[in-house]
Amino acid sequence: MTEERLSFQAEVSRLLDIVAHSLYSEKEVFLRELVSNASDACDRLRYAALTQPELSAEDPNLQVRLLADKEARTLTVADNGIGMNREDLIENLGTIARSGTAAFMKSLKEANTEGKKDVNLIGQFGVGFYSAFMAADRVEVLTRKAGEAQGWRWLSDGKGEFTIAEAADLPRGTKIVLHLREGDDEYLEEHRLGAIVRKYSDHIAIPIVFGEGEDAKALNSASALWTRSKNEITAEQYKEFYHHVGHAFDEPWLTLHWRAEGALEYTNLLFVPSTKPFDLFDPKRAHRVKLYVKRVFITDAAEGLIPPYLRFLRGVVDSEDLPLNISREMLQHNPMLAKIRAGLTRRVLSELNKKAKDTENAAEYATFWENFGAVLKEGLYEDYEHRDELLKLLRFRSTAGDGLVSLEEYVGRMKDGQDAIFTLSGEDVDSLLRSPQLEGFRAKGVEVLLLTDPVDEFWMPSVGVYDGKPFKSVTRSGADLGKIKGGEEEKPEDKAPEGELVDLLALLKLTLSDAVKDVRKSERLTDSAVCLVSDDNDMDMHLERLLKQHKQLGADAAGAKRILEINPSHPLIKRLADRAKAEGAAVNLEDAAWLLLDQARIVEGESLPDPAAFARRLASAMEKGLA
Repeated sequence: MTEERLSFQAEVSRLLDIVAHSLYSEKEVFLRELVSNASDACDRLRYAALTQPELSAEDPNLQVRLLADKEARTLTVADNGIGMNREDLIENLGTIARSGTAAFMKSLKEANTEGKKDVNLIGQFGVGFYSAFMAADRVEVLTRKAGEAQGWRWLSDGKGEFTIAEAADLPRGTKIVLHLREGDDEYLEEHRLGAIVRKYSDHIAIPIVFGEGEDAKALNSASALWTRSKNEITAEQYKEFYHHVGHAFDEPWLTLHWRAEGALEYTNLLFVPSTKPFDLFDPKRAHRVKLYVKRVFITDAAEGLIPPYLRFLRGVVDSEDLPLNISREMLQHNPMLAKIRAGLTRRVLSELNKKAKDTENAAEYATFWENFGAVLKEGLYEDYEHRDELLKLLRFRSTAGDGLVSLEEYVGRMKDGQDAIFTLSGEDVDSLLRSPQLEGFRAKGVEVLLLTDPVDEFWMPSVGVYDGKPFKSVTRSGADLGKIKGGEEEKPEDKAPEGELVDLLALLKLTLSDAVKDVRKSERLTDSAVCLVSDDNDMDMHLERLLKQHKQLGADAAGAKRILEINPSHPLIKRLADRAKAEGAAVNLEDAAWLLLDQARIVEGESLPDPAAFARRLASAMEKGLA
């Protein structure tokens, strides 16, 4: 087979230039990335060899080897792991791994706009291999996949193209040869390479050596970090292990290291990131915690090991009791795995509750909640067993101020006569704070929780109540504010006379009968003239919009009719009520009735069913007003 020349995925060449010259703040981390990838390759071969021992028979002692050639000015990172074939080379080294180049470039642009080098992006988007071009102007990969006879050679200068050709007489594994740039000769020195390995990769359980043959020197301790006692491990070592196991560059927000003993024994070293992983809301909702059995890597996708609502966790679970030759299919139905999952979930939620109760460091927990709160809420309707613990973790924005509030705090400051936890759902906090539905609650001093996560529409109906208090949306009818004590009472003269108001309500009901379920006097409005609310038994308005956006309801599907509430104290309503008693009011006020309804729709963020008719009526009303 002749040499084959291929182009990188669109924009990758530009990305490589950015990675090589501006994104990383410390160039030396390229070695950490290459060593980490080599370690993963060895782990994967060790797992495959459990059922196919012939794969590792020719060279069973797995290791990562660093070689420096000062004359040729090359640094080689070699492993005798699983190796790659032609398809693997194109998939892994010709595209941005498991991400989208466009998404990466967008994030990168935003980071540069803010004037910072966001190295977190690298780990999030799986481009660690490309960091080799920071120190090399040409990278050569020689590799042969375990179980296959044909070897391959991959070569690129990172400027837009790469070549692939067959290569003969290659050992199993992967050898990455970096042709170093001018000025980077420090990466040919044993003491410099040893310092980098000890700094970033000492925790890796695979031996990392410098040199060949009997003269090779070990550069790391090669013992699994999670098997060591906590008092033997420094914060820096924990951090670097998190970087390795999570392919991340941020600091861990929380580190959990413990050993479960008893009928079932397993060791856990888990981390909560300080920033959102890029795939947090991937539809697969897969976790990234690695499962080991007796220090042998099994999989990083063990279905059932971590509940989906804790998928932001990174780290390692090492079991002493699972069979070493267990297949990934058998894992799905293994009762021991279910017990490990239950123990992990209890411990993680317990530690998060400790953080949530730490009032002195409330800002820390607020940051965690902003990152992962929407994911944790999924557990409220998926994991009934741990619902009480999850409810304690919940935090909300509210009308009471800028900070976050817990349900316990909310209930503790409910008003006399208030028998429900009031909520309002929407796209963002700022628009919710402008909602007319809040006016009466503000006047009474009643706090309302502001919900902006789509998942809120699903967990609240499932939970229903907290501490005996039902959740109730302020966009629903039946909010009896009159029985809640507090606020200023309205004076009778501030409202339209009851008789005139009855006439106006009847006129509006008659005119809008095909468009609304009912027209009622409002207790919730103090400043606005009108608003729309849902009937108690109908779908919430925000949920209906969400379902339409996600094609769960047809865009043209007729939703439930809403109730139009009018404010009897508003000057416009008082004027209309006065006109409603006149002869011919049904005809004269028809346009005004439809304008009121369209005004309420606009405030709710709904599209108008007939914009042309709205424009005609508005022009007519303005013309009469200027006459």
